Amino acid sequence: MFELTDTHVRLQAVQSLFDHLSEISEGMIVVDRHARIAWLDEKYKALLGVTDAAIGKVVEDVIPNSRLRQVIATGKPVVLDSMGFGNRSMVVVRLPLRNAAGEVDGAMGMVLYDRAEYIKPLFNKLFKPYEEPRPTQGDRRSRYGFSDFLGDSAAAREAQRRAARAAEFDTTVLLLGETGTGKELIAHAIHGASCRAGKPFVSINVAAIPENLLEAEFFGVAPGAYTGADRRGRDGKFTLADGGTVLLDEIGDMPLSLQTKLLRVLQEREVEPLGCNQVQRVDVRVIAATSRDLSERVRSGDFRADLYYRLNVIPIVLPPLRQRRQDITALANNFVASFRRENGRGPTEISDAAIARLKAHEWPGNVRELQNAVQQACAFCDREMLTPNDFETALPAPANTGVATLAAAVERAERAAIAEALATAGGNKTDAARLLGISRASFYERLKARALT
Repeated sequence: MFELTDTHVRLQAVQSLFDHLSEISEGMIVVDRHARIAWLDEKYKALLGVTDAAIGKVVEDVIPNSRLRQVIATGKPVVLDSMGFGNRSMVVVRLPLRNAAGEVDGAMGMVLYDRAEYIKPLFNKLFKPYEEPRPTQGDRRSRYGFSDFLGDSAAAREAQRRAARAAEFDTTVLLLGETGTGKELIAHAIHGASCRAGKPFVSINVAAIPENLLEAEFFGVAPGAYTGADRRGRDGKFTLADGGTVLLDEIGDMPLSLQTKLLRVLQEREVEPLGCNQVQRVDVRVIAATSRDLSERVRSGDFRADLYYRLNVIPIVLPPLRQRRQDITALANNFVASFRRENGRGPTEISDAAIARLKAHEWPGNVRELQNAVQQACAFCDREMLTPNDFETALPAPANTGVATLAAAVERAERAAIAEALATAGGNKTDAARLLGISRASFYERLKARALT
């Protein structure tokens, strides 16, 4: 009499489970360890509008918002998530695939519903238990994935594609774009989908740290290095990020003296803490971001050419919101849903007229400004739907009387004062801040608020 062995039973169970999942899903996909598509079922091909030609392609080239690469990198499943594709918001499950040795050999994705609104009542009741907790700032882990960079415009998809490709390689990346375009989000996503995903992600805002403290923040301080220094010493951000990724935000404002030392870190993979005569080996990947024109900074002598070339291996331009206005609908709806989810109350949708009002705005502060405007409108709206009137305070319409509002007059005066201080200081922001009687950090905040960086 033939008896089933444990192996046969397991194989039969796996095949049965796979068949059932295939029946109940709206589409399934399998990618290999390099995130290249190995298999697509017919339902997913129809859903995506692709053919067998998609087999062998990098998954992000076919599904820009895919997070299967992140699943491969971390080995952790994403049990329930939404993913944007075109005008759809699909509900998906992502699972790592392991070989006999327990190593991650690829990943499988499954579309439960091709429209997220189909299970909106369930989400409203049970969202909290299913929500994957975001790591806190102190956790030093990636907080965002590529699916968090919303948008289906050509400009947004190109940025997503280049970022996903950057995650495949362990080299430096330079993120370029105006303030508020999502540079930090993309940096998190690249780290989270890379081979360093399980290691620390450490961010440093160069512009927010006083110039005389930058070296200590970067490279650390030896015990008793100077009067008042911690007797135990202090690790710098590069040491804290060992094995992982360092994001150098606003690197265009880095002092020349520190640029030389950063170049050594990139070339030699070693740091020398303040007050220490010994170097420490570090293994970090550097992602740099700036809202400045670095090539112009090189020409003016304010940025080292050799450091620029070292950083500019994989440049990624994050487009301003005014160049991808079609994405405003998805972004605004996402911010409305997030506000309600985080506060337990608020509007549930936004009217077409309100969307048109948002699309007509110039958005000098880009996505960050849009998020602020939507949150402000939600906070003061007691209805289920946001209308154009709800944005009057957050986005005041241009005055037709020729008389400027007080806020507009103050903004113009502040812009003029900043411009004059910069001109007097020869473009040196530290000196300009001193002339204005404010701190360097406050000066940079005002530059960002006025979109002058």
